[in-house]
Amino acid sequence: MTSAERTTKAPWSAWWRRWPRWVAWATTLWGLLYAGFGLACAMSGTRLLHHGGDSGAAGLGWAVASVGGLAASVGGAVVRYGPRPALRVLLWLVCALAGITAFSLLMDVITLMFGQVVDSRASAANRALAAVGAVLLAATARSGRLPAGAGAGAPSAAPPSAAPPSAAPPSAAPRFVRLAVWAGTLAFVPYAAMKSVWALGGTFAGITGEEMLAVSERNGASGMFLTLESWGLDPTTLLAVLGVFLLWGLARPWGQVFPRWTLFLRGRRVPRWLPLAPALLGAATLAPYGVVGVGYLTLATSGAVTMRRGDFHSLGDALLVSWVGMIAFAVHGIALTIAARSYWLRTRPACR
Repeated sequence: MTSAERTTKAPWSAWWRRWPRWVAWATTLWGLLYAGFGLACAMSGTRLLHHGGDSGAAGLGWAVASVGGLAASVGGAVVRYGPRPALRVLLWLVCALAGITAFSLLMDVITLMFGQVVDSRASAANRALAAVGAVLLAATARSGRLPAGAGAGAPSAAPPSAAPPSAAPPSAAPRFVRLAVWAGTLAFVPYAAMKSVWALGGTFAGITGEEMLAVSERNGASGMFLTLESWGLDPTTLLAVLGVFLLWGLARPWGQVFPRWTLFLRGRRVPRWLPLAPALLGAATLAPYGVVGVGYLTLATSGAVTMRRGDFHSLGDALLVSWVGMIAFAVHGIALTIAARSYWLRTRPACR
């Protein structure tokens, strides 16, 4: 089959393979959009940080506009001059800034799923836009690492006789990665047990399941959340199970091929982005959230900082529950980072 025939039969696939040619344009457009969003928030006084009752500094909109303007400028330079080394450094720098801004996006998604509302719409929109930008900036920076002529705006210089890359055969992760996966799995066992005890009406850390359900209702939990709780199923426990399933899929060969029960996809390769997208989102949220939380709890346990007990009857109960949750998030997030990197390396197309 000729190249023209393949393009005719699968235009979307052919367009997607040419991503190094258009991703710099997409990054430039995103930078302009993000800069406009930041200017609109700054001019209207909209706050983009939300922590409980405090909505953060109103001046963050100017910082967002600056990041967007820098991204648009660098993206435009890549379109004109190609992904030169100095421009790649700037791309990775802006990518890091966008990644920091997108922190806790996963928490917004979970809150929207089970609470039907987010703490701050502007803050959630800022994180979502920043996450999209981080992906585009990283892709633009990576486009410069492709063979000569395959970069943004440049025609392919591959010789006609060169065979297209072939997918690597399914393989298991190295032993170190599998140990990290086991650690990430076991870290969620105490968390799932604690949540299940409350969902089944038991008592943990001095608070009963009925009290936790009342707290969820008071905090605006959705009907789906309350229904699952009434059935003895905690929604966050179900999410933890999905997180563990994703973790093992990244480490085992079956995570690279669709299983038999997927009728029309049986035996086909899983697109790399399908497990990597949620894995990177989870790792970027859970790992820093858990690590920072463990550090804060260490200070609170030693008495260096004061921690509020919230809905719990004593500070000791609040610390116990917080330790169970933060250790689970930190260890699972780190394991997810290690497994995602291993999956990325093991599934890279290899030239024949």
